[in-house]
Amino acid sequence: MESTEIEQTLASCEFFKGLKQSEIRNIASICQVKTYEKGELIYQQGDFGEHIYIIGEGQVVLERSMDMGSREGRVVIASLGRGRVFGCWSTLLNESHIMMLRTYCQTPATILVLKGADLRDRMTRDTQFGFNVMERLCFLLRERIQAAYGAMEKI
Repeated sequence: MESTEIEQTLASCEFFKGLKQSEIRNIASICQVKTYEKGELIYQQGDFGEHIYIIGEGQVVLERSMDMGSREGRVVIASLGRGRVFGCWSTLLNESHIMMLRTYCQTPATILVLKGADLRDRMTRDTQFGFNVMERLCFLLRERIQAAYGAMEKI
């Protein structure tokens, strides 16, 4: 993936849409591009997390293992495609994080990966940029919480 493709992916994703081109370029400089095969795990529930992931191509499933005594199993929280974001949000607050979901690729995928701490560093240096990112994060987390509640109702 070329740097212009990385910038286009960031500019159109749910988390960074509407940011200035200079801010997108700044974020692009800390991204790595990773490719995954169908069925490949990105991370396991219980892993230590420090990255944020932006889907460039493909489908990713967010799934939670549940153990409710006599009943246990897995519940799909969401299936995400191009432009969607997932990962370790607490690193933006300078907190360590244990991943609460298992994520795997439903199709082959190209994903941008960045360290939350690196993004946090840029957010603290430019507080308006930081506010814009945190505002988007609030909306994103609200959506994920609603999806989790919806998934739990199916149990």
